[in-house]
Formats: sequence, C-alpha cells, structure tokens
Amino acid sequence: MKRNRKLAVLVILLVCISLAAFGVNKYEEQKEVIKNSDEIILEVAGDKVNTGSFGFHRNDEGKWLYDEDEAFPVDEEKIGALLGLFEEFGVSFIIEEVEDFGQYGLDTPVCTIRMETKEKNYEIRLGNFSAMDSERYVSIGDGNAYLVKKDPLEQFEIEISDMIKHDEIPELEKVTGISFSGGEPERKEPERIIYEEDSTDSYLKEDVYFMEQGELDTARVKNYLDAIRNLDLKDYINYKVSENDLASYGLDAPELSITVDYTVTEEGTDEEKTESFVLNIARDPKERAEEEKKAEKRENQEKTDEESEEKEITAYVRAEESRIVYQLSTEEYESLMDRSYDSLRHQEMFWADFKDVSELEILLEGNTYTITSDKKGDERVYRYLDEELDLADIRSAIKGLRAETFTDETPDGKEEISLTIRMDNDNYPETTIQLYRYNGEACIAVVDREPVAFVTRASVVDLVEAVNGVVLK
Repeated sequence: MKRNRKLAVLVILLVCISLAAFGVNKYEEQKEVIKNSDEIILEVAGDKVNTGSFGFHRNDEGKWLYDEDEAFPVDEEKIGALLGLFEEFGVSFIIEEVEDFGQYGLDTPVCTIRMETKEKNYEIRLGNFSAMDSERYVSIGDGNAYLVKKDPLEQFEIEISDMIKHDEIPELEKVTGISFSGGEPERKEPERIIYEEDSTDSYLKEDVYFMEQGELDTARVKNYLDAIRNLDLKDYINYKVSENDLASYGLDAPELSITVDYTVTEEGTDEEKTESFVLNIARDPKERAEEEKKAEKRENQEKTDEESEEKEITAYVRAEESRIVYQLSTEEYESLMDRSYDSLRHQEMFWADFKDVSELEILLEGNTYTITSDKKGDERVYRYLDEELDLADIRSAIKGLRAETFTDETPDGKEEISLTIRMDNDNYPETTIQLYRYNGEACIAVVDREPVAFVTRASVVDLVEAVNGVVLK
C-alpha cells in the first residue's frame, strides 16, 4: 500500500515537471522567434561616417586620419572597404525578442564596431560563430540577434599596419632607359641603360637595351625590371621619416639610386608622355661598416668556411621622396644591386638566330673546314663538301659556349679551335670566336679579337667533337 502511494507521488511529480518544462518552452517560443530573413538591417553610407571605434576619424577636408598619429599614411580605400560592408548589411536569420544574448556570445562580444555620423551613432556587436550555419551572430541594439551573410570579423580583425597606404611601383611597361648612381664616388656620370630599336650595334634584332660597353640580353634586362616591379613594399620600418632620420638607414647617401624612365599614354588620348620612377637603396650603415672592416682584414687572406657562409643582409629602400622606409629581404637587395654590364649582357659567346647563319669557317688543328648553306624559303640547308648535313650538334655546341666569368686577360695558351660565323646581316655580317686553353678546366674565349670570358673546357671539347663528327665522316 505504501509502495503504491510512493509511486503515485512520483508520477504526479513527473507530470508536474513535464508541465513546467512545457510551459517554459511555450514561454521561450513566445519570447524568442527565429526565422529566415533576407532583410537589410543597416544602410550606412561610408561617406557619411565621421569616426568610429576602429581608430580613425575624418578631418575637416574629409580625409581619414589615424587617431593616435595623424602623420600615419591612411589607405582611404581600405577604410572605404571596411565601411562599405555596412552600406547594405544583410542577414540570413533573425532572432526576435532575445532574452539571453549570452547564448549567442553577444553579452561579451569578440568585437564591437562603433560608427558615428551626424545623424546617428551605431554599435555593431559580433558574437559567436555558428559552425552549423557558417555564419556569425551579430546585434545592432534593436533587441534582436542576427546571423549575417558576411562575417565583419574577417575584415575588422586587422592591425594598424594593415591600414597603411603603401608606396606603389608603376607598371613600367614601356621602359626607355634606366640609370644607376651612388656608391661609386669616382664615377661622375651615372651608368645608363638606353633603349634603341633596330640598332646596328648587335646582330640580334631583339637586342634593344644597351650600355656604354655594348649590347645587353633583353631577357636579363626584363628580369631586372621584374625585380623592381615585384618588390613587396609592405615591410615598413618608418612611415614618417625625416631628412635627419635618413642617415640611420644609409639613405642620406644611397648605396644605389635606380631611375627608370618609361612612357605612359595620356588617359583618353593617344599621346604618350615620359615619366620617371626612382628607388633609393642602402645597406644598414653599421652592418656595412662592419663588413668593410672585415673585408680589409681578409684582403690578403683566404676565406674561412665561416666567412664563406652566406649571411642575411639588412637593407632598406625608399621610393622617390616618400616618407616611408621599407626593409628589403637579402634576396631583393642582391637582385637590385646586381646590375653590372657583366650581369646584364649575353652570357653566350654567340647568340644570333641560327637561321641567319649562312657559313661557318672552322680552324681546327691547322686545318680549315668550311660549311656552306642554301636557303629554301624559310629553311636553310647546310652542306660540307657538297654533302648535306645536320648542323644540330654543332649548333648546340656553339650555344653551349657560355661565360663562367668574364675577363679581359690575354690568352697565352694553345688555340683549341676557331670559328668565323658569317650571317645574312647587313649590319653585322660576321663574327669570330677563338678558344684558347687556359688550364685543364677552362678556356679563354676571344670574340672579334677581344678577350671576353672564361668558358668551361668541357664545352670546348663538345664543340671540337661536334665538328669532328662532321668533317671526319
């Protein structure tokens, strides 16, 4: 009997609890309504916003300034991108009459965005991220919570360095000249690269860049220009450098100043005008001074393994008269400093298009061999002693004669082989390459009676074997 009474009491309690839970759920359903929505909950024109919690404000001229340092170069476009999010701020879900904002992370938001216009102040709170919906909860102070289509945190989770207006490098599409100055006090005139089409100073039509010493490899000049174009001007060291500050970066007297002249087409016209872009580069003064001292000490000594190891270089760059100083990577610094004639010239001893080669006269071991050709349309047929031959091996071996290092040393060793290459070229009808043994590993190449470079002896042996493969058949 007692047991039955206890069971009855438990059943009554369970019914009461269930009724209470049902009542709470009905109350929550009445108080909190969740529904789909494509409503635009904010329409704030970016040009109407004067200030906000993101640390910037407009001055009387409408220019954005950084609250903590008005000298900071603010990127107006980036500010516009932040504010543009709220010009049409749409949602996907609306939760009305929220009682507990804490369940959405909106009582202690991960980010609070405040904006002020003349008419109204706005506060946007960013709460938890819903993994199920892949959207973030937000509130705007109207008693509701929302799931938004675009997560503002993706744009507002930034540092001040993300808001700087960096210097920009022009596209440099039509470069007409490059000049280099600095770092060589004995040189009064800057080194200069000029652009000249259809020059008579080279046997290759594509050679359009020249220095005082001679023609340059167009591909190498373009690679050098790419090193300028692709500079990552992001790692700024100082954004308000003064004239007095420049010395601490070595930029009061740059190690290298690069001036690139280029043409641009006036917008809306076909007229072209010439503009210039300047980069000033310097190694850290203290680091450079230490390196010079070390160089003096080891001038007459062999390098140790430790000294031979590549070291990181601290260097800086400044675009034009900008107040921003950037740090260069070691690779960027070395690429920009490597602008000598030897670095930019052709590395091959012969670089003409072989379709223009009409005759080869080869001197080998005291014997002279002549390879002639006939041109049939765009094709050229080569012959030796009236026998048609495949010139592929000889052509490949000639192209393989590349400079290991350039030199003006007069050779005194044995002449291994000599080539006189005749071409269908009115400006440059022939060139002569003589190859002299230097040692077991290298030969000196003399081009048109001028010592030019050390080439590997292996490449010379390849040429000799290719010639023998034709003339000894």
